Amino acid sequence: MTMREILISAGIGYLLGSIPFGYLLVRAFRGADVRTTGSGNIGATNVARTSPALGAVTLVLDALKGAAAVLFVSRLFPGVNNLAFVAALAAVAGHIFPVWLGFRGGKGVATGLGSFLLLTPKAILLALAIFVALAAAFRLVALASIIATASFPGLALLLGESGKPVLLMATAALLIIVKHHQNVGRMLRGTESKFKFRHT
Repeated sequence: MTMREILISAGIGYLLGSIPFGYLLVRAFRGADVRTTGSGNIGATNVARTSPALGAVTLVLDALKGAAAVLFVSRLFPGVNNLAFVAALAAVAGHIFPVWLGFRGGKGVATGLGSFLLLTPKAILLALAIFVALAAAFRLVALASIIATASFPGLALLLGESGKPVLLMATAALLIIVKHHQNVGRMLRGTESKFKFRHT
């Protein structure tokens, strides 16, 4: 890996990750700025407060842009696996800190999922299982996201990943967890909203 290759991979990842799909969809279909509602971020959960359908589309597109970053760099630099991990981390950073929106983006969960699913599918699927179990048990999406994200680098390590990839995964996980700081505060105060399985 040369510095030039690292910078190109990071640039590709960041630019793809920074595409603000949630913002663009709500602006196009609702004529509104999603940053002025709910939590104020551009991720799928907040978009879903405006429109569940747009929230679902945002979730898919945010995951796909992370996967696209990894695929693009893997094709550009075949055989240099670490560069794909650089692109994955940069895609997460791009989603969280998009230059187009004054570095005010989403929380990076979906983009991280799409990015690392191609690189460490077993670890991601295990982390996803943790997320589903915790979300079902406690009905707190933020809590489930934080714990599943925190477990991901360790799961990858247990499954045989090592070295720089684990460090890059841990950095991405840390960014996502830190971005949830407001949710942590609300959980500590007992004011974090719980999702409902059905309306009564």
